[in-house]
Amino acid sequence: MIDVVNVSHHYRLKPVLRHVNLRVNSGEVVAIMGPNGSGKTTLMEIMAGLMAPITGHVEVNGLRRRRTAEEELQIRRQTVWLPAEPWLPAGTSGRQWLMAVGRVYQVSDEQLMEHVPRLASLFNLEEQIDQSITSYSTGQRKKLALAAAMVTDAPVMLLDEPFAGGLDPSGIIALKRVFQHHRTQRDATIVMATPVPELVEEVADRVAMLREGRIVAFDTLANLRRQAGTEGRLDEVYERIASPHTYEKVESYFEGGNR
Repeated sequence: MIDVVNVSHHYRLKPVLRHVNLRVNSGEVVAIMGPNGSGKTTLMEIMAGLMAPITGHVEVNGLRRRRTAEEELQIRRQTVWLPAEPWLPAGTSGRQWLMAVGRVYQVSDEQLMEHVPRLASLFNLEEQIDQSITSYSTGQRKKLALAAAMVTDAPVMLLDEPFAGGLDPSGIIALKRVFQHHRTQRDATIVMATPVPELVEEVADRVAMLREGRIVAFDTLANLRRQAGTEGRLDEVYERIASPHTYEKVESYFEGGNR
């Protein structure tokens, strides 16, 4: 379980997060959505322990982030964080990187020797897995980063825009199926920030919508539809709740071009 408790943050004089409260249950997939600049990445980084909020705190399975070094280490052993633009070492192969990440999380070599080839196959990286990461395309690097998160077997996964970064259709399908499997078979807890409503609909148990640093809605898609007063797709629900003036601005743009 992840608890975000009254978290506020700002950069100099600019407020980014305002009194955010969020509870993610064990074994749940939660998607965080919001327009650019709404605070999604900042919230994810605070949940991941990269920074301390100005006020409030985050707890993971009853342990508070950044309170003590010992407590933070316990959290990191059970949590994996994948930023939208992850760092990958240039001078090593994909296999070496996955093995190294797994060992950091104390996964046995025997398990890694079996798991790494399966991950390479899942993301169509069999031909590249023993090549230098410098030879990988942008999309292949994204797949390798996702594989590195999965090789840890961490029960809590925090992922910033996992479907972005040049991921091809086969990679998107594979990732969706992995999320669904982890939720049902491994009781994994997954929190992801993503701007793509169609992908969220297929994998998320609940959706949190951010606007101007505040949570304006956090519920199942069925309940969000009731709140928005529509039975439409998530993009329509999102537009009504979190970005109610989008269509007006589009129409205004077209009208300006017709003058």
